[in-house]
Amino acid sequence: MAIAEQFAGLRMDQLIGGPLSAAADASTQLANSTADFINSVGFDNTGKVRTVAFAYQKRSANEDGTSNLDEMKVDVPLLAIVPIPNLQVDEVNILFDMEVKQSEKQESSLDVGASLSGSARIGLIKINVSGSVSAHQSNTRSSDNSAKYHVDVRATNHGTPEGLARVLDMMAANVAPALVGSTLKDGNGQTLSEQARVKAERLRALRQDISQIESRLNAARQGLDTHIGQLKKLATTQMNVYQGEMTRTIGKLDDDKKENAATIEKYNQAMEEVSQSWNIFQNQAADLVKLVKDSKDEGTQADGVSDLFGLKALKDNASDKYASGESCYDAISASQKKAVEAQKKVDDIEDELFKKKAEYSDAIAGKNTVTP
Repeated sequence: MAIAEQFAGLRMDQLIGGPLSAAADASTQLANSTADFINSVGFDNTGKVRTVAFAYQKRSANEDGTSNLDEMKVDVPLLAIVPIPNLQVDEVNILFDMEVKQSEKQESSLDVGASLSGSARIGLIKINVSGSVSAHQSNTRSSDNSAKYHVDVRATNHGTPEGLARVLDMMAANVAPALVGSTLKDGNGQTLSEQARVKAERLRALRQDISQIESRLNAARQGLDTHIGQLKKLATTQMNVYQGEMTRTIGKLDDDKKENAATIEKYNQAMEEVSQSWNIFQNQAADLVKLVKDSKDEGTQADGVSDLFGLKALKDNASDKYASGESCYDAISASQKKAVEAQKKVDDIEDELFKKKAEYSDAIAGKNTVTP
């Protein structure tokens, strides 16, 4: 058979496409196995995330020389602490080698045997003659066909999928240890005497009160900052209104600068005074709000935008007192009222915190006085 005929009938599409199709099917099965693992391990029957509870003890020292032995617990999503099987087919190598060897060798020989012998005398000499004839024939033929077909598939674990990793990050951001219980101990972690325990219990209750008051104070200060920020935004809006009015007026007066030079100069001076008053207000808004709050406590401040703000309005070509009728007056008045109320709340909580800290200091010193 000719060498070319050795390749007849080979389906190259099956030789190459078959392993690739099998690899694609394997990838689908691997993806399904990852999804099944996440669903079965990561979530319960109701669709909630499975968590693992870790309990531990934490000891912390107090200012009075005692210590707290806290029982802590943290719930961690199960998917965050177990490896996620995420095998993926990375590479498929198909190697097909076919080798055809054909060799042929032929020998022929004929083996025929015959012998001849005789003698003759020539004169005094006698001659003996002998001989043989042989022939050899052989025929040899050999051939060799070989084929190699090798498929190499490489799959690796790609770890946690990117989408799941982001979800776990969001969960981790909300994971925090929770206090389950707490026991008072002395500085060395030993049990307190009854008298020491009573004192320590009172000090712990005071510390908790102080912590709660501080949390309320931080929230109140944030609210105050919001209202002060709103006042500053309204001040910027009002200034932009004055700037626009002045630009339009000066634009009309620029047609005859010589005749209107004095008027333009008055506008510039008035605008400078107005701008200065609003800039001072923006830089000192927090202090001015507190000043208005203190004046209201004394009953000396009327409703509306406080004169203590020192704001000025642009009236024609002169500066005047900022009063009702201006574009942002009502909004500033309402925002001022909210800011003053927020300032009062902050001051009240600060007074409460000061008293509670004084009570705590007295308790540490051994005084039995209780601030109402």
